[in-house]
Amino acid sequence: QVQLVESGGGLVQAGGSLRLACAASGRTFSNSAMGWFRQAPGKEREIVAAINWSGGITSYANSVKGRVTISRDNAKNTVYLQMSSLKPEDTAVYYCAAKGFFYGLVLRSGDYDYWGQGTQVTVSS
Repeated sequence: QVQLVESGGGLVQAGGSLRLACAASGRTFSNSAMGWFRQAPGKEREIVAAINWSGGITSYANSVKGRVTISRDNAKNTVYLQMSSLKPEDTAVYYCAAKGFFYGLVLRSGDYDYWGQGTQVTVSS
């Protein structure tokens, strides 16, 4: 069992930055593919970024490419999402997700095994 707890969300002005963190419990983190998703009101959950077990491979949604960096620290069981040049359309609840014992990238929400509760990010114009 893996528990995920997100932090770092909040209210920021357009053009600002935030760093989200997702702390994982359990011993499988270093063997897990991780991802960040977001869901805005009235919209479907969408992937923001994904990272493989070692951090050596990453993938980003086109809408955030160049503005967002996903990274992980396996020693701290934590995955991060550094966001800059934030836009009002980035407003959403952000979730981290994990797929245990998987060494590639996972891009589809349905393929993840574990989810956090989410953290709200609000970008004001």
